Amino acid sequence: MTCHLVALCFDAHDPLRLARFWAGLLGWETAGDLHGDLHDDIALLPSDGTGFRIRFLPSQEQKAGQNPMHFDLTSRSLEDQQQTVARALELGARHIDIGQSPEDDHVVLADPEGNEFCVIGPDNKFLADCGFIGALSCDGSQAVGYFWSEALGWPLVWDQDQETAIRSPHGGPKITWGGPPLMPKTGKNRLHLDIAPPAGGDQRAEVERLVSLGAKRIDIGQDEVGWVVMADPDGHEFCVLTPR
Repeated sequence: MTCHLVALCFDAHDPLRLARFWAGLLGWETAGDLHGDLHDDIALLPSDGTGFRIRFLPSQEQKAGQNPMHFDLTSRSLEDQQQTVARALELGARHIDIGQSPEDDHVVLADPEGNEFCVIGPDNKFLADCGFIGALSCDGSQAVGYFWSEALGWPLVWDQDQETAIRSPHGGPKITWGGPPLMPKTGKNRLHLDIAPPAGGDQRAEVERLVSLGAKRIDIGQDEVGWVVMADPDGHEFCVLTPR
C-alpha cells in the first residue's frame, strides 16, 4: 500500500490574500469563497492534471531563510514567460535575488508572503510535458528522493549525481531534489505535504510503513488531531491524514 499526495500546504499570515494570489496566477478554482471572511483553511482545486490541492493554513511564525520547496512554472515561449512574470507582479509578487546569474533562463520571484518560485524559460526539456506547474523543486538528499518514491509509489524519473526526481504514473508535476549541499534547517518549514492512505486504508499501518522507510513521528506542538505529523529522512515535516 502507498499513500497519495493530497495537498501542498502553505503556512500564511493572511491565508485569504495568499490564496487569491495563487488562484489568480494558476487559474485554479477554490474550495471555498475567497471573497468572504478569513477562513482557517482555504484550498485551491487544480484545473489541470496537477493531481493535488494547495492549502493555506493560518500561522503567525515568521519566515526564516529560503524555503526548501518552491514551484517551477513552465513557459511555452519567451513571450509566455514574460506574460507569466507580468501577471505575477500585477498580483503582488516581486523579483528576488537568491544568487541566480544573469545568464540563467529562469526568473526568480516571491509571492506576497515571500515564498520563492521560478518561472522557467521555454527551452527547458526536463519539464516540457509537465504542465504549467512543472515541478515542486525541493532541497533534499538522494535518500529523501528514494523515500518519497517509496512513500507515494511514484517512480524515479531522474537519479543522477545525487539529484533525484519522481513523478506520478498519472502525469502532472515532478517532485525534484537537488542533492548536496543542503540548506540548514531554520525551524518549521512554511510549506509541507499532506498525504493519506487510499480509501479503506489504515493510517496507523501507513505511519508504521513510513517509519520503516526512514521517517519519524514528531511533535510541533499539535494538540489532539486526526492527522499524524512526521518528518522525512532529511527532517522536513509532512502530515499523514486519515483515509478518505
